[in-house]
Amino acid sequence: MASNAEASGIVMDKKALKALMRRSDGPGLRYLAGWLALLLVSGGLVWLSLGTWWLVPAILVYAVCLTVPVYALSHECAHGTAFRSRALNEAVFWVTSLIYFEEPLHRRYAHASHHTHTWIVGSDAQMSATPLPLTLWGWIEEVLAFRLFWQQARMFVEHSLGRFSSTVRRVTPESDLTRMMWSTRACLAAYVGFGLASYFAGWVWPIFLLVIPRVIGGPAMNLFILMQHVEMQANQSSIVASTRSFRTNAVLRFLYFNMNYHIEHHLYPTVPFHALPELSAELEAQLPKPDPGFLRTNVEVLKIVVRRSLGRNDRSSVIRQASSVQEAPS
Repeated sequence: MASNAEASGIVMDKKALKALMRRSDGPGLRYLAGWLALLLVSGGLVWLSLGTWWLVPAILVYAVCLTVPVYALSHECAHGTAFRSRALNEAVFWVTSLIYFEEPLHRRYAHASHHTHTWIVGSDAQMSATPLPLTLWGWIEEVLAFRLFWQQARMFVEHSLGRFSSTVRRVTPESDLTRMMWSTRACLAAYVGFGLASYFAGWVWPIFLLVIPRVIGGPAMNLFILMQHVEMQANQSSIVASTRSFRTNAVLRFLYFNMNYHIEHHLYPTVPFHALPELSAELEAQLPKPDPGFLRTNVEVLKIVVRRSLGRNDRSSVIRQASSVQEAPS
């Protein structure tokens, strides 16, 4: 069961789509420069606040500014659409994937499976191992990512030894399994090498600017990831039924690399991030109204999860997207 625009009943002029698919280095470089500037300013505030109570809010702000774009930029580079230059795309992909804590080749192939079989149990390699429908404990696991960290750490070890699960073998070309093994070893060497260099050089900054922020910023990042598909309809070929878009402000659009246009991204994943607002405008008459916002949608999801954990099954408030399509074909 493949999930794509055709299976979702969505149509678009081929010439207009081709124009939107055009890749460019400019938007990605401007985003990258803005993100690095934001990290410099917020990281500077963390450094200046060391030893004071101001460290708590400073490091929380910095953590969100680090983790959400790390996920979003790694994701865009996995598609090869962040930059026109392949070398630049791959360099940024490696760095952001290392911070995100996933080996790049696995990230790319697992994500390709996610797009081919979106939210389809047993086929979508990125569908969470947390049992569905989601319970309150499952929601906590997803947000804190205990299970994900353990899975990723185990995968680093197993892949470095050339051991691959049936799921990894299913979504990865056999010819690339050896390359994945060496790529995993390179990642582990980078982690160990950087850790040893920090230890012998007496560096403290990696702890405050990489390790702690990645851990405490993880829940914010995971809330963005969670709302992409959770409480939407599983095992559907229609992206409109399985995926959620939401409205948000310019700051979150920047941090999230325009992935709030998530239905649009899944319908046409080769359209670069900077063209997604224009794609959304082109498809507006065929798509459901986006959810009202990051906070409101996450609160709704949590309400549904709590009700379910208490033995109630009211899912209507979150599934409205799947049933409120504006005259879209079924």
